[in-house]
Amino acid sequence: MNELYEWLLESAATSLPLEKVLLGLNWTVADVSGEFGFAFSPRHVPRTLDWAGTLRGRSCEQLHSWLLSWNEAEAAVGLAVLNASINTGTSRCLQLAQPLRSDAPGHLRVFAHFGPQLNGQKVVVIGRYPGLDKLWSGFSYKCLERTPQDGDFPDMAAEYLLPQADWVFITASSLANKTLPRLLELSTQAKVVLMGPSMPWLDGWKDFGINYLAGVRVLDAAAAYQVAAEGGGTRLFTGPVEYALLALD
Repeated sequence: MNELYEWLLESAATSLPLEKVLLGLNWTVADVSGEFGFAFSPRHVPRTLDWAGTLRGRSCEQLHSWLLSWNEAEAAVGLAVLNASINTGTSRCLQLAQPLRSDAPGHLRVFAHFGPQLNGQKVVVIGRYPGLDKLWSGFSYKCLERTPQDGDFPDMAAEYLLPQADWVFITASSLANKTLPRLLELSTQAKVVLMGPSMPWLDGWKDFGINYLAGVRVLDAAAAYQVAAEGGGTRLFTGPVEYALLALD
């Protein structure tokens, strides 16, 4: 775990100050010199945060280290600020990534793209994505979920299911809850897709066993911030950002 997080913190090193941060209902958004970074907001946040009203102007380098915190709100802020530092207009990965365009909405565009390659494969998806059962109605897959619904497997089943998988789709929010390193250890034999707005666009992910990056590119920063501020979830993908894909050689 330390190697992965040390690499991320080194990749994001910057002395720039934080412009603003929003801890929204669904998305946490950080603004660093006009570059936006996202993280999935934690489901349970204390009503009182000791640091509220003190973050603007603080060093991004200091806030990046919050990603290592076991406080969920701090970890989300740390990841969002880290992403704002990495996912900039000069990012080589973002420049090379190709937009995912299909009739499928939001996250489902990623699954629609890979669907034709998955027939006859053992597929595991980390996290429940509404609408995926209908999209992938032609074949079965296994879903790991921290709060399982009917047909889901609890997250501890990863120890048994991931080593047998041919394809694994992992949400980048696993960075904030610290489960990603173990998920990657268990998926060394599989094709791995790291996905979601919480993902840092770095080609060094290939050294950790990741084959594809499926993250977001900001199209309208003001609209993205407004959607997050007003409690939006999947509405983020209806104009403010677009999904893009990069295969790592």
